Amino acid sequence: MATEGDVDLDLEAEENCTGKPTEKPRKHDSGAADLERVTDYAEEKEISSSNLETAMSVIGDRRSREQKAKQEREKELAKVTIKREDVELIMGEMEISRAVAERSLREHMGNVVEALIALTN
Repeated sequence: MATEGDVDLDLEAEENCTGKPTEKPRKHDSGAADLERVTDYAEEKEISSSNLETAMSVIGDRRSREQKAKQEREKELAKVTIKREDVELIMGEMEISRAVAERSLREHMGNVVEALIALTN
């Protein structure tokens, strides 16, 4: 007849026949372990204050150079003479503000055609 070992096998077979799939090992758990290793490495890394100061000074120097170049460009554009009629023509044709029309004319050295072409593109 049936021994105790046989009964256990029958019970296991009945549990698998309930229609619920058996749990599969999760594959994405290995990705979590990899992520954990990466974050541990990043946390262990330290930034020295001298490197930080050097980086900040480089950024500050770059900003000051860019600001100086922008101011020089504005001075050059202010020297360009433009006609009032040209500004009004561009304002009327393109339906833009006076400041935008003047800026476009100054960037194109007072050339109305080039300014209009640049505004349409």
